[in-house]
Amino acid sequence: MPILLFRSASTLLLHALVWGLVAVLLVAQQPDYPGPKPTEFWLTQAVVFGLLVGVFYLNVAWAAPRLLYGGKGWAYVVLNAALVLAVLAIHQQAEQRLGVPELISAAREAVLNPPNPWSAPRPYPVPGLEEGSLFVNSGVLLLALLVLGIATSLAAMQKGQRDAESSLELERRQVATELSLLKAQINPHFFFNTLNNIYALTLLDADQARAALHRLSRMMRYVLYESPAGHTCLSQEISFLRDYVELMHLRLTNKVQVSFEMPDPLSPDPFIAPMLFQPFVENAFKHGVSATAPSRISIELRQPTAHTVELCVRNTVFPDRPADDDDEPGGIGLANTQRRLDLLYPHAHTVRVNPHNAANEYEVCLHLNL
Repeated sequence: MPILLFRSASTLLLHALVWGLVAVLLVAQQPDYPGPKPTEFWLTQAVVFGLLVGVFYLNVAWAAPRLLYGGKGWAYVVLNAALVLAVLAIHQQAEQRLGVPELISAAREAVLNPPNPWSAPRPYPVPGLEEGSLFVNSGVLLLALLVLGIATSLAAMQKGQRDAESSLELERRQVATELSLLKAQINPHFFFNTLNNIYALTLLDADQARAALHRLSRMMRYVLYESPAGHTCLSQEISFLRDYVELMHLRLTNKVQVSFEMPDPLSPDPFIAPMLFQPFVENAFKHGVSATAPSRISIELRQPTAHTVELCVRNTVFPDRPADDDDEPGGIGLANTQRRLDLLYPHAHTVRVNPHNAANEYEVCLHLNL
């Protein structure tokens, strides 16, 4: 609303300045007339002012958008040439019908030739003001061209603003659509893997399977009610991540060590995009777990400041395992997560990846400014 009011005030100010300038130029076009100007002169100038107003708004509202920017530049030029000629012709007719030339001629005659009872009055001709003269008022011509130039410039400025607004709206819709598609890719992928885990767990321990289903239902409520909103509290995102880690930990062997470091519960609780950390953790469980060899997954979630969050996930590297399984159905990996970060937090995040650190671990760290 403030932007709309600002634009409206700016438009009113611009129009006021334009018509103030036109009025000043019309008043400045005063003939060499002794004494106060006659009412007929001001009526003529008022007629010209009204004609220029009509020419201006006809160009801004219709001629420029429909003709000039509609691929009919020749029609725009012809129309405005006709309008200028019409203004000049109407101005001349108004002067003739109101008798402005005769009034000016008589006034000048009275000053230059004072009345003499012994001589007959001699008319004082005024160049270009004779009856039926084809004289073109250069001042009115230049003023009409000036108004046309301002009208065309204003129409171009308005078109540029409309194009910019349309481009921004289109970009906003594209970003919203892309985010929806990315989230639609993330959620089915997560549930696909989780249901597989629960299915395997039912064959081993029914009680743990029921606990896993309860945890999954809590996570589903989060996804269904928090994820569509576009933002959630950091504490709720951490709770969701903790449920995910505990659910994944149920099917791991004793050879897998999982550590999860969380921020202090009394830390500030800013808003964050939902399900933003889960792909990083899921990637660690997918690539860093072995059924036979010892493996380790480390998750460190820190909050250095009130509006800064850092996530570091490390997992054991297995040389015989493919680096990326994103070609499987439903797989998304970290590429789409990076794209989602680019859309949600442009210039406010960094992702650092170390495929093989000193501890033989794959490490990915996210620094996020909320």
